[in-house]
Amino acid sequence: MDTTQLIGLVGLFFAAMAAGAINSIAGGGSLISFPALVAYGSVHDISQRLANATNNAGLVPGSVAGVFGFWDEVKRSKRLVAFLAIPSVVGGLLGAFLLASTPEEIFRRIVPFLILFATLLFAGRDYVTRLTRRGASETDDITLTGGIIGFVFQLIIATYGGYFGAGQSLMMMAAFSIMGVRDIHEINGLKTASAVMVNSVALIFFATQGLIVWNVGLLMAAGAIVGGYFAARISKRINQRVLRLTVIAIGLVVSAILFIRSF
Repeated sequence: MDTTQLIGLVGLFFAAMAAGAINSIAGGGSLISFPALVAYGSVHDISQRLANATNNAGLVPGSVAGVFGFWDEVKRSKRLVAFLAIPSVVGGLLGAFLLASTPEEIFRRIVPFLILFATLLFAGRDYVTRLTRRGASETDDITLTGGIIGFVFQLIIATYGGYFGAGQSLMMMAAFSIMGVRDIHEINGLKTASAVMVNSVALIFFATQGLIVWNVGLLMAAGAIVGGYFAARISKRINQRVLRLTVIAIGLVVSAILFIRSF
């Protein structure tokens, strides 16, 4: 291993650590880890499709850990979790299949739009938070229509999540609120459990297709776990407004750079 590669791997570890920390505090960590992996891949011959699949693999362990943080809510909503498992698994597999079927040149041109979309979605997260908190003290009233709408929305969101992933949690939170779930803690539990299902089935599919660079993915997984652990311990001392603006700025700059390189 030469010095350049070692420096790149160290940088990826810290990028994944930052992503894990951001995911545990505000969400949007992929806007840090994925561009870092794309930059590393441009030097070490890792395509953007491989970078996307490897980024998924690197962040899954942190998502699994998040389920245990909302375990009480997940148990309380086990019927809804089971109901949403169907569109989550089907959508995650469909999105992963679409990624595997997308030619590298086309995916390279799509990526700037995906990053820009995820960045704008992250920028609007305060609206999603207000939507999910609206009526939080009310009793859940999930009608048949709400259930059908939630099922369809989750299938679409899970497909996006299996294909790219960044921003899917915010979309899930909005969809569950529209579905009729009012308890913010239950929404977080449902979102976390559903995201794990989407990312895990995508990870399994990517692994069977040889789309994961395992040494890089495992390194990023370690970084994400470390970042998530320490962020949880110091989250009250972190200025979330500054953090959110930093992530948005990075997302806009990265999408602009990739737009220029792709067209």
